[in-house]
Amino acid sequence: MQNRLTHTLALALAAGLSFAAQAADLTVSAAASLTNAFKDIAPLFEAAHPGTKVQLNFAASGVLLQQIAKGAPADVFASADQDTMDQAQAQNLVKPAQRRDFASNRLVVIVPGASTKVPSAVADLTQPAYGKIAIGLPASVPVGRYTKGVLEGARLWGAIEPKVVGATNVRQALDYVQRAEVDAGFVYSTDAALMADRIKVALTVPTPKPILYPVAPLPAGPNAAMGEKFVDFLFTPPAQAVLAKYGFGKP
Repeated sequence: MQNRLTHTLALALAAGLSFAAQAADLTVSAAASLTNAFKDIAPLFEAAHPGTKVQLNFAASGVLLQQIAKGAPADVFASADQDTMDQAQAQNLVKPAQRRDFASNRLVVIVPGASTKVPSAVADLTQPAYGKIAIGLPASVPVGRYTKGVLEGARLWGAIEPKVVGATNVRQALDYVQRAEVDAGFVYSTDAALMADRIKVALTVPTPKPILYPVAPLPAGPNAAMGEKFVDFLFTPPAQAVLAKYGFGKP
């Protein structure tokens, strides 16, 4: 009887410890362009909150939203655009009062490092020399929406759309260009900086709306309270310094 009781208590204790370990995990779903910065920020947050392990999940903002909406566990959502966060808010996945802009970025046109064709204006991309252009899929990739908006505003989308090689996220567009599988591509300046030895930045493209990154804790997340702390941490000097190191601007 005593052995059975001891065994039962041991199982209960093990289950409790397992639950505590899971509860200490913090899952952050963030836009692909934040990959390097958040990989540096995560250990800083863990050091400030002993016992917490940050699990990072990167993808295009639209893909992340779909995952969260379908019930994928997440405590924080960091998007590369306002539209995707607006959708999250419309689905009651985040609270309006808890979403905050924490960083900014710029849109650039890049070409392969060895390319002798370097556009001096976006309109140059309509020329035959630029047969393939990497652009994020506008339906799910914020950089693609920013790009399409710019091209539509300049009345160039009709001429460039047939040349588009769709990318599932901004890092894929960057990869297409650095491997010279396309003649040019649209990415964020922060992504371009990661491969400065393999690509050339041809020009910075002004966008109708500033590129701002919103973040919000997810109230339904398994560790919602810690999610709020992570969002707050993004505004601290250490986290902002990491973002600045990777080229992100202030919101």
